[in-house]
Amino acid sequence: MADLVRLERRDGVAIATLHDPERLNAMSEAMGQALAAAVAALAQDGAVRAVVVTGAGRAFSAGGDLDLIEGMARAGSASPGGEVRRRNEAFMGRFYRLFLTLRALPQPTLAAVNGPAIGAGCCVALACDVRLAARDAKLGLNFVRLGLHPGMAATWTLPRLVGPAHAAELLYGGRLVDGVEAERIGLVNHALPGESLLDETLALAQAIAENAPLAVRATKRSLALSAVATLEEQLDQEARAQALGYETADLLEGLAAARARRAPRFDGS
Repeated sequence: MADLVRLERRDGVAIATLHDPERLNAMSEAMGQALAAAVAALAQDGAVRAVVVTGAGRAFSAGGDLDLIEGMARAGSASPGGEVRRRNEAFMGRFYRLFLTLRALPQPTLAAVNGPAIGAGCCVALACDVRLAARDAKLGLNFVRLGLHPGMAATWTLPRLVGPAHAAELLYGGRLVDGVEAERIGLVNHALPGESLLDETLALAQAIAENAPLAVRATKRSLALSAVATLEEQLDQEARAQALGYETADLLEGLAAARARRAPRFDGS
């Protein structure tokens, strides 16, 4: 199971690679369990300051495991309602949350969308803080084209990223977009040549990793809270976070580096 997500660490940046290339990194339950285990390990690793998620082979992830979906569909259609429906609902809730543990990582997360990111696979990219995609990558939420309601927080994350109108078009129509259009509508931050995608994503992750890790993690928490906070609540959150920052050695290092016109050396204290 662990081999379905491979971890590599480079100078404060971890790379989590979805690794089932023969099945285009399908979102299986085993893949979700492997990702959740990787997330749990990374969350406790103070040396990791940013996390890049990508896919092995030619896909980021082509979506849900069709055999799994068909099995649940056959069970549901043979015995609608009742216990089967409750079992399917409970399973899907658990299944989503395995992959969405990504959202709970304290470190910033970056998706390097190297190829197709479809359905649930696209939702994994949406769960990251920043997304970079190959220009020719295909992204989309095609659930309704299979006859299925969107899942894995698609109806929550997508309108927050691209706005309700673009979200409605993509979710109702199930249309796929390439990396260039995804950048234009705000689905990804940058569309890049495929051959340079991972290097560019790692460069951005490294730039994040060079900043004060306590301040970066606190900023991530504040950004998450901003989705539901009022202006006054967010001002209070920022004041609390800055007050904690005034107690850190990293702030003194940052000030000293600015005065000396040198690069700061943050150690997370």
